[in-house]
Amino acid sequence: MADIDPSLFENVDEVEEERALAEAEAAYAAGRVISHEAMMEWLASWGGPDELPPPLTGA
Repeated sequence: MADIDPSLFENVDEVEEERALAEAEAAYAAGRVISHEAMMEWLASWGGPDELPPPLTGA
């Protein structure tokens, strides 16, 4: 049986993961978020004649 290369996601950088999580939590706490509804409306518009600009964050 052939050896399978490890997945990109198998080697987790714990320090980077913690940093990214802290950054995301700070953005959320500061209101820098995009609602699910706004994101879905934008994505649904892709490729159409009335494609919307990317939604803006709350901050």
